[in-house]
Amino acid sequence: MIEKLKELWVKYEEIIAYLIVGVLTTIVSWAACFVAELFLDASVGWQNGIINTIGWVAGVCFGYVTNRKFVFKSTNPDILKEFTQFAGARVSTWILDIVIMYVTVNMIHMNYWIAKIFISSVLVMIANYVFSKLFVFKKTDKH
Repeated sequence: MIEKLKELWVKYEEIIAYLIVGVLTTIVSWAACFVAELFLDASVGWQNGIINTIGWVAGVCFGYVTNRKFVFKSTNPDILKEFTQFAGARVSTWILDIVIMYVTVNMIHMNYWIAKIFISSVLVMIANYVFSKLFVFKKTDKH
């Protein structure tokens, strides 16, 4: 049984690590929103925007460090370029999230949390993984 689990870990290590890091990133983002909400009023539109932006920035910063180290094991010395690519990819999936939520909630009249958890979050997570794997932390052959 232990050997089978080890085999599965080796085979799916990157995806399992990505899912764990994703959960932790979500917790960090939500915690940052919670702390920001101690000082700002979420019922005020512009303050709500600031709260969500603080959560997004905290999530992107935490997500970059943990994805770099634990998921994709990047050794790229150009950290600033890599982080900029990571943040850019996250901006694009943030926009995807906004579009999906607008279409599902405002146009189709789906329940907000069903759309957020089962449609938007899944598609955004997949897109984030693909962008990270193909564009941000891509492996290059060095001969």
